[in-house]
Amino acid sequence: MLLKQEGGFMFNLDLSTRHGDGHVVVMLRGELDVVDAAGTAGALAAVTAREPRVIIDLAALGFIDSSGLAALVRARKHARHAGGDLLLAAPRRQVLRVLAVTRLLDVFSVHPSVEEAVCSAWFSRPVAATAASRAGFPAAGARPLREAGHRGDAQGWQLRQRRGIGGQRPR
Repeated sequence: MLLKQEGGFMFNLDLSTRHGDGHVVVMLRGELDVVDAAGTAGALAAVTAREPRVIIDLAALGFIDSSGLAALVRARKHARHAGGDLLLAAPRRQVLRVLAVTRLLDVFSVHPSVEEAVCSAWFSRPVAATAASRAGFPAAGARPLREAGHRGDAQGWQLRQRRGIGGQRPR
């Protein structure tokens, strides 16, 4: 299926947006691979230029490859440079596994649902576009969603259990 999104053609992916109170939810449906990565990166750049607080709803995304991950990383960089952030919500098991294997779970804030992402600390406080926020640090007074390497959901708990309490894998 050939779809036209944000000025570019997409073959295996449908991208739709909905605006919330001070944020945009971008829903990805289908497969985000090398075929659609450039178009997706362009569409997400356009979205973050209009509203830097972005939630990517991954509930309907069945597959993602390295080029798709690169598009998400670039979009997060654009959002943070503009004083916002890009959060991921509701990834399927396969997409979550790819994020874990590539260690991008330590980069992105991943939430079990869009609703929980909306309620997160980044979206409940305004983020100033300071040099610190453009460099990837939260604004003064804002608390991070999680400590580095810490995940507060069930998948994070399972991952910590497999690695042992101290983060080391059991031998």
